[in-house]
Amino acid sequence: MRNRYFVHESSYIDENVEIGEGTKIWHFCHIQSGARIGKNCSLGQNVNVANNVVIGDSCKIQNNVSLYEGVELEDGVFCGPSCVFTNDLTPRAEYPKGHKNYKKTFIKRGASIGANATIVCGHTIGRYAMVAAGAVVTGDVPDYALVAGVPARIVGYVDEKGYKVQI
Repeated sequence: MRNRYFVHESSYIDENVEIGEGTKIWHFCHIQSGARIGKNCSLGQNVNVANNVVIGDSCKIQNNVSLYEGVELEDGVFCGPSCVFTNDLTPRAEYPKGHKNYKKTFIKRGASIGANATIVCGHTIGRYAMVAAGAVVTGDVPDYALVAGVPARIVGYVDEKGYKVQI
């Protein structure tokens, strides 16, 4: 079964993981127990997929991205280099809340998240939405919206190919 997808020898795949056919997992990645990765995905160098994360088909996750428990990516999602996801709005090292209290984050089909963007947990990024590099998303993003800034605000709309459109 492992020959249906590629895992670089420097990466770790825990028990109880599903990886779809044609997926490529590159250098220094860690895929944790319960994770499900779809078909034809690409995970760049140093990607961490935490317990129970769900990644749809044909997703591209660039270098240095951590997908923490509670994150779900639908098909065709792009995560730019070093983009950041969270799963706890008020984290404390001394008083962890545990996975049952993590806030869910949904990234819908075809959405793109730019390099170094931060997605605060508990929100949904809509279908084919685009988050600009460096943006900090603190609320839901509508389908096809282009958001930028800190905090992220709608600055336009894009089509399914990522081109800006006039409304």
